[in-house]
Amino acid sequence: MSDIQQNESLKKILPLVLATAIFMQMLDSTILNTSLPAIAKDLHESPLNMQNAIISYVLTLALFMPVSGFLADKFGTRKIFIFSLVVFSLGSLFCALSQDLTQLVISRVIQGIGGSLMTPVGKLAIIKTYPKNELLQAMNYAIVPALIGPVLGPLVGGYMVDYFSWHWIFLINIPMGLLGIILAFRYMPNYLSDATDFDFKGFLIFASASLLLSISIEWLGNTGNITPVLLIFLLGFIMLYFYYRHAKKDSNPIFPLNLFQVRTFRVGILGNLITRLGISSIPLLLPLMIQIAYKETAVVSGWIVAPMAITAIFGKSLVIKILNTFGYRRTLMVNTFTIGVLICCLGIPGIHTSIFWYIPIIAVMGFFNSIQFTSMNTISIADLRNSHTSSGNSLLAVNQQLSIGFGIAFGLIVLKLFESQLSTTGADPHLAFRYSFFVMGILTIISGFVFRRLHSKDGQNMRAKQ
Repeated sequence: MSDIQQNESLKKILPLVLATAIFMQMLDSTILNTSLPAIAKDLHESPLNMQNAIISYVLTLALFMPVSGFLADKFGTRKIFIFSLVVFSLGSLFCALSQDLTQLVISRVIQGIGGSLMTPVGKLAIIKTYPKNELLQAMNYAIVPALIGPVLGPLVGGYMVDYFSWHWIFLINIPMGLLGIILAFRYMPNYLSDATDFDFKGFLIFASASLLLSISIEWLGNTGNITPVLLIFLLGFIMLYFYYRHAKKDSNPIFPLNLFQVRTFRVGILGNLITRLGISSIPLLLPLMIQIAYKETAVVSGWIVAPMAITAIFGKSLVIKILNTFGYRRTLMVNTFTIGVLICCLGIPGIHTSIFWYIPIIAVMGFFNSIQFTSMNTISIADLRNSHTSSGNSLLAVNQQLSIGFGIAFGLIVLKLFESQLSTTGADPHLAFRYSFFVMGILTIISGFVFRRLHSKDGQNMRAKQ
């Protein structure tokens, strides 16, 4: 096989390698939610204590994601990617073999170490493999699992617990991990960059900030006492300020401040953070409403949300044509407004309306979500120099992780506020969900104005390939 044929073969398979990792991570992040009561019963623990199994994973992601770019540059993308798959798969096996909560939490930490490296390093390999005018198409295929995973997670988890056992929600990762390892050995390039001294001080400061913010996010939606949460949140921002001071003086910080001089990166980071506040809450709020207000099972609520995954795949096939026709600025603004209106529409049906009314809304939302995430992720890296690719990609991964967490926590806070107010009037609890959808929808509509900062010709280097 010639070098050209080998390169074309690599380009066809590499997005699939990344898609395998993304799907594993996104499925694992959500599949556990519906299974916690069953795991708690088997391990003789209170369901409330089982939250530690989720928190330990999220905090590990927040701690180790910042170092993913440096490790890939020093040891190579293929080596670190395969290492991450092995660690994640072993962590999944240990989770399934856990005999008590302590063992499960430790196993989830091992999983988190693998998960923190898998997606950022896989994306970095794609960014370095494809020229800018082919990158949109490659990322477009790889990102679909990020849309499907959160939708299928609760549904798959519900079925596995009902018909098999909770152990299978972890064991399902092992064959997928093996497939990823085999594909990576053959098709993942091992990109190395000039080794530089590791900014250990900067890593400690930024990781501390990321860790504190993640802890505040997790506690925000699960505690009645807001004071310690706000203190931890404030400490997280103080650590970010310390990192800013450090990065101004250091000659080689882990995340250079001049990344933010790139306007498309700056808008992409801010857009990811703000728009996900509304969007990320929907896969949690809608199933909750169907189970609590409509008294349906977890499996039924999972099926109501499932069409989002199907239409996300359909949206993937059109996003390149849409971006080539309208450009990033107009696409992102109109698309964000549309998603916001759709979220508001979820608040229209009353308690006596059939739950099937939600299916067309959620299906259309899946289509526009697909366009949203592909567009935001690719515009963020459109104008980064090669020397900034690793650090920019790692920072984008950390930002996405935190923004999803903020979105879920914010959605729960809004819901609890409406629930507490309505409970005093004796109103139907369903109203709290309806009002929450209106708030999250309006917030999403407003967030679309972030993309006004883009220029009409931004991202043209990404849009040249049909």
